Amino acid sequence: MTDDEFPQPGDGEEADAEPTALPALPLHDPAHQLRFLEALLFAATEPLDEQVLAARFPDGVNIRPLLATLQTRYAGAGIEVVRQDRRWAFRTAADLGPYLRPKEDVQRKLSRAAIETLAVIAYHQPVTRAEIESIRGVATSKGTLDLLMENNWIKPGRRRETPGRPLTWVSTDHFLDHFSLASLRDLPGVDDLRAAGLLDPRPVLTVLRGAPTDTSQDTSTSGNEEG
Repeated sequence: MTDDEFPQPGDGEEADAEPTALPALPLHDPAHQLRFLEALLFAATEPLDEQVLAARFPDGVNIRPLLATLQTRYAGAGIEVVRQDRRWAFRTAADLGPYLRPKEDVQRKLSRAAIETLAVIAYHQPVTRAEIESIRGVATSKGTLDLLMENNWIKPGRRRETPGRPLTWVSTDHFLDHFSLASLRDLPGVDDLRAAGLLDPRPVLTVLRGAPTDTSQDTSTSGNEEG
């Protein structure tokens, strides 16, 4: 075989050829804008901020009406477009969620101490551990805070600009998502909690709707908490 019979550089398809560029999306068209927004929300693993969504569109595109259109389109369907403050996501319809959970899935119950601590943080954030203990009237164990962090319901906030610079605690976006709250403004008020039978008659904090409770251990009357 002569040299002329061997493939020469440049003959045929190049191994290192650059991938073909994708054609530009016609995002000047409202119909394509809506389709693209729908795809962004569907592909996201967590709720997306409005600014993040807007950055994917050309300047001048107002995504608020598009989001409202998607909400209307999916209203009453098996999945819905939900808003959490300025973050948006697809979620299973609230009335169908309980039917999709595996029967063998056993949810770990929260102790009374954990429910109370979560309620203090939700209603009084940002709040320090000392402030939590002052409101509840009992010590708060590290295990209680660890459990709430494992559920991704709370996270450390900024340090308070006071002597010792204590750490504060705040709720997370996952907390809003788990309890189907659009924002912290949607937390139930005292009257709502009392009407639902969720307001503890003793001088302790409220119990959050949707959190599994375990009242087998009453820690509110002792000076220390077992966690």
